[in-house]
Amino acid sequence: MTATTLDLAPASSSSSVLAATGRVLIAAIFVLSGASKLADPAGTIAYIQSAGLPLPTVAYALAVAVELIGGLLLVAGFQTRIVALGIAGFSLAAAFGFHANLADQNQFIHFFKNIAIAGGLLQVAAFGPGRFAFDRR
Repeated sequence: MTATTLDLAPASSSSSVLAATGRVLIAAIFVLSGASKLADPAGTIAYIQSAGLPLPTVAYALAVAVELIGGLLLVAGFQTRIVALGIAGFSLAAAFGFHANLADQNQFIHFFKNIAIAGGLLQVAAFGPGRFAFDRR
């Protein structure tokens, strides 16, 4: 079966609900994180600087955009595959940029949380948003 055939196959009601619920649950962490960054731009920019990343103000704006806009687009199921790939890349970059000290148990957990989220997003990119999405209209 090709990817095109899979996309056209009718989804069961339960799998459609599961796909939409999964998108919302994955997106929640990004929307909430983006909103918290908006609430404390100075603190977020300082954190980005402390990680040694270049252009912390630009990185801040990019992170807010990816998290808020990408998260909301993922919930809506709009351009879902592209958005999921973008947020997966962002999650991997965050894992390596901020949580790479695997000797620290807290960083270890955050690193692999980001890796797991990227994995879930790759599943969304591979299999699409499900029936309840703007992409299906």
